[in-house]
Amino acid sequence: EVQKLNQQLEEKNGEIQQMINQPPYEKEREILRLQKTLAEREKAQATSDVLCRSLTDETHQLQRKLASTAEMCQHLAKCLEEKQRKEKGNSDDQIPTERSNQVFLQLLCLLDNEKSLQALICNLQEENRMLKQKVAHV
Repeated sequence: EVQKLNQQLEEKNGEIQQMINQPPYEKEREILRLQKTLAEREKAQATSDVLCRSLTDETHQLQRKLASTAEMCQHLAKCLEEKQRKEKGNSDDQIPTERSNQVFLQLLCLLDNEKSLQALICNLQEENRMLKQKVAHV
């Protein structure tokens, strides 16, 4: 183990010696290349941070919309149940009114919207996860 470490140390010393022996212009060129790479990575990191914050904000907005849509669906379902109970109580053979049909259609539309919002949230969360992985990689 010690021999292996000594060998690695010798290799690193050789690399350092090689760098010292390089002409100054090559050293400067290497420094400039490294600075450029660093600047590119910092720019990419900043862009990723902005995108992550934006996606996080958008996810929170969509979650709030989803919660309000779910509340509305529950409210409409409750209203529909009450209306159907009242109609059933008045007459078992009575056909549901046009208003109850409208409420039912609204409920169906809201449920479809909720499903599409859930799918959108899932997509955004997946994209957010991938961006975080890219940030970690960078």
